[in-house]
Amino acid sequence: MVRNILIANGVNLDLLGRREPSVYGRHDLEFLEQTLRTYEKEQAGRVSLSFYQSNEEAAFLGKLSEGWDGIVLNPGAWTHTSLALADRLAGLSVPFVEVHISNLAPRESFRQHSYCAPYAWGIVSGFGLVGYRVALEGLLLKLEAV
Repeated sequence: MVRNILIANGVNLDLLGRREPSVYGRHDLEFLEQTLRTYEKEQAGRVSLSFYQSNEEAAFLGKLSEGWDGIVLNPGAWTHTSLALADRLAGLSVPFVEVHISNLAPRESFRQHSYCAPYAWGIVSGFGLVGYRVALEGLLLKLEAV
């Protein structure tokens, strides 16, 4: 069964590769998409990926509601600020894995709380862009086990 998975990147992730490369790395979202498209080809018949990034919270919330089998979600700063996002994720009950490029634990205290985490199937943090593939594989394994 092919699973339709959304790779959803939130606020400021359009700056990936330019914003604080010492924290977030030097690769951009296009590189991430190319990398995950390679994985998608390797997993032909298992997964179909769609990619989305927005700095507009309402548009982002709408995209999450489009009937996905699962979501790999990097909400960016909305992780720590958006009750609207948390409420949407709770209400949709769409399986998702929260992913963060940097390790949140040693960062500022406000970055250590996620409003989304209580609803996530898992969280991947601190592995750079590789974390997206880890999150995707974990999500697929859990979906196949359900």
